[in-house]
Amino acid sequence: MNFYFEAAKTLDRLDAKKGSIKGVIATLPENNRKRTAALVIETLKFKSVLSDVIHESKLMKEERKLTSMNLALVLVHDLLLSRGIQAGDGPIKQAILRHKTRLHGELQKIKIKRGATSNQDLVQTDQRAVTTANIPRYARVNTSLWSTDEAIKYFVSQGYSFKGFQKDAHIPNLLAFSPNAALQDDPAYNAGKIILQDKASCFPAVVLSPPSEDNGVVIDATAAPGNKTSHLSALMGNKGTLYAFERDRKRFSTLKMMIGKAGCKNVTPVNTDFLTVDPFDLKYVPVTHILLDPSCSGSGIVNRLDHLLDGEPESNRSQNERLDKLAAFQLLMIKHAMRFPNVKRIVYSTCSIHASENEHVVRDALSSDEAKAGSFSIASRNEVLPDWPRRGFAEEMNSTDAASALVRCLPGEDATNGFFVSCFVRDRNITLKRKQDLASEMESNPRKRKKKRRKKSSSMLRC
Repeated sequence: MNFYFEAAKTLDRLDAKKGSIKGVIATLPENNRKRTAALVIETLKFKSVLSDVIHESKLMKEERKLTSMNLALVLVHDLLLSRGIQAGDGPIKQAILRHKTRLHGELQKIKIKRGATSNQDLVQTDQRAVTTANIPRYARVNTSLWSTDEAIKYFVSQGYSFKGFQKDAHIPNLLAFSPNAALQDDPAYNAGKIILQDKASCFPAVVLSPPSEDNGVVIDATAAPGNKTSHLSALMGNKGTLYAFERDRKRFSTLKMMIGKAGCKNVTPVNTDFLTVDPFDLKYVPVTHILLDPSCSGSGIVNRLDHLLDGEPESNRSQNERLDKLAAFQLLMIKHAMRFPNVKRIVYSTCSIHASENEHVVRDALSSDEAKAGSFSIASRNEVLPDWPRRGFAEEMNSTDAASALVRCLPGEDATNGFFVSCFVRDRNITLKRKQDLASEMESNPRKRKKKRRKKSSSMLRC
């Protein structure tokens, strides 16, 4: 029964809006992930019907030991729509089987009422599913393991005609396939040679443009599940050091698995909250590039699965309160990143369509004390995907020029999910006074002096 309990817990997390279907599934133990994911997705497809069957059969009322509706859903799904409940006899399984005849009867009543000739006619559909049907299946070539030319030759050898997929016009090493391409079962995917990643999700790493140098130091502040981390690592040519922060323990395990599979040799995963990191820690003082993709509303995500999630419509007041909290956190992340003494470039991105999480956060960040002290401004359009047509909302930035430096993607219109990208850059003409101020701050902080002395003394011992 452990398999069913895991699937039910996954549905509980989705009901609590603790992530997208894809994101929550990515945190499941790898050894049972495919099986659990398949049951969760299939249950969601038939959730409305299964809920009606359970209600009409009075299953939950008559079986007091069955306290979890989601556990009932996955068990009834397998009883009615699959090969039966795949578990040893136990009190929970027997509680379902006692109602087998009635459950089958209620399902048949619903099929007759809806004019369904097969079970598939009962699958939950949604306009968002239609919208996303035209979004290509994107596969980013992991150049840490092979080249794009090698990938193209491979896919042609696998039976794909070059007309069946093409190079993306904006992102290097990104291939666009038919929306129905089943690449998740391809050997190249299982070997980490391709990363299944939405086009818009590839924008942040490209805009950050991390250094491909042996002494380069970069931070991915919220790294799990690791798609953007592996992209940064590839762009860096596996050189230098890439610190990948993830505070959640389960997501951290997923991150480590992902970077190992992708052959990321320059990544140092850190199971720590980025906001707790001291920017003046000698380890992080050399950091020059930071990628920020913090928690957001996810309102731009309309992928092939999340239309299956339902729930009561959120009130305007409740939504505004939630967005305000998210925006406050997002702003805090940017201001913290601006405190790193040598950072030159900060990319802030979300998968949100709301101006309150996008243009407003950028606007507030630019007017912050941290931005003024660090001489930060918004990067010009020619530094931020200049050929991408959809830009920021001028009315939300109160500036047409500033808005043109921001990147937006609208779901269903740009062949991507909804996304937002911005880039902060430090004034290259930092004065000698600022350097002196930085040195003074390092000297006046006892903690920094202590670390400095410790490093010096260890160097003397090595000599």
